[in-house]
Amino acid sequence: MRKTFVWGGLAASMLIAMPVYSQGWLGKVKDKVKERAQSKVEQKLEDGADTTVGRAMDQTQSVIACLVTDRSCISKARKEGKQIAVTGADGKAVSSVDSANAVNSAVTTSGAGDVSSVSVKPGEGAWANYDFVPGDRMLFADDFSADRVGNFPQRLKFKAGNMEVVEWQGARWLSDDGQGVLSIPLPEVLPQRFTMEFELAGSGNAMSINFANDKPTTGSRIAINTDHAWLRGDSVAGDGSLQASTSKTPVTIRISVDGAYLKVYANEHRALNVPNANLGRSNHISIDMDGWSVKEPRMIGNIRVAAGGRQLYDALSDKGRVATHGILFSTGSAAIEGESTPTLKEIGDMLTAHPELKLTIEGHTDNVGAAATNQTLSEQRAAAVKQYLVSNYGISADRLTTKGFGSSKPATPNDTPEGRQNNRRVELVKM
Repeated sequence: MRKTFVWGGLAASMLIAMPVYSQGWLGKVKDKVKERAQSKVEQKLEDGADTTVGRAMDQTQSVIACLVTDRSCISKARKEGKQIAVTGADGKAVSSVDSANAVNSAVTTSGAGDVSSVSVKPGEGAWANYDFVPGDRMLFADDFSADRVGNFPQRLKFKAGNMEVVEWQGARWLSDDGQGVLSIPLPEVLPQRFTMEFELAGSGNAMSINFANDKPTTGSRIAINTDHAWLRGDSVAGDGSLQASTSKTPVTIRISVDGAYLKVYANEHRALNVPNANLGRSNHISIDMDGWSVKEPRMIGNIRVAAGGRQLYDALSDKGRVATHGILFSTGSAAIEGESTPTLKEIGDMLTAHPELKLTIEGHTDNVGAAATNQTLSEQRAAAVKQYLVSNYGISADRLTTKGFGSSKPATPNDTPEGRQNNRRVELVKM
């Protein structure tokens, strides 16, 4: 399950069919769960358990174990400069991608000095003008969780420099101490519409990303340093601020290419908006990391590349169903994250423009975790999407039904990272 690459504000509507408990009782339960998880982590460390959390704790005494859903704990640990061991309620370390998502979500939603665990709702605050929609078919996905720390990632192609996988803030990163060059192999030539997403941290000069050339610093390309993004080597010159600094905190970078139209986002902010870029296409992506030094490296993690799809209504009219990967949830939760704004808006606008349209909203997960848990979570997430559309777009509830299938209906095999990413989805089915 993922932050699924993750939705607040719907708790009240989700509790309609549940018994009503006092806030004091709920607070005690939350404290007990947190205390139990912390106790289990400490016991595992005493027993010498060989886990990511255990190894991190052995390496430093400045480690705080935080529940994957406890943004207050994560934000406080980051503010104090502590290492973070992200765990589930059972005290076990969560996956690398879930850990990275939890840490990044706490950073992007809490704000400087704020340790609030309340998520920003879709369509509110900075997310109001956010319009990134990820592609609907995963071409590449890697969080380096299958790689040995100290090695170069086995699914990437090494070109030059000195790069290695490291563990930091409870996640895996590829770290470069200067002039590291790599290539991301793809199963096909990039289509006219595609997206790329990754986490970026640390320091360096202008990192170059090239979609058409083996030499990343040649020809038309995207360049990103600690706080700016550019379009380089083209007849036009895009230039924009990230409104964040990768040297201070990890930043989620998202790139959207539709024909010649290029947009680059840093967290919820649109840093580049170039309608006539000429990036080209190939079956690989070349990257010049260009970190500063061993003490001040550049780090990249949780890389995803996806082929873009047609407009939702066109796809529904053609095949009767469409998968969306832009509705994001908090890890292990049905709370909708702010990044979901553009996809939810597209669905809401489509239903408003076509009042005859009725949909079944299906929730699907990958096969990571217990089947029963995945089933319940998929049902809750489908219901959360329906409630959002009813509450925010005035869609009649009788036009929408919901179903959860857990991991029982995979779109692709779960034996690759791309396959699992494709299976974590919300599908819309025309009734």
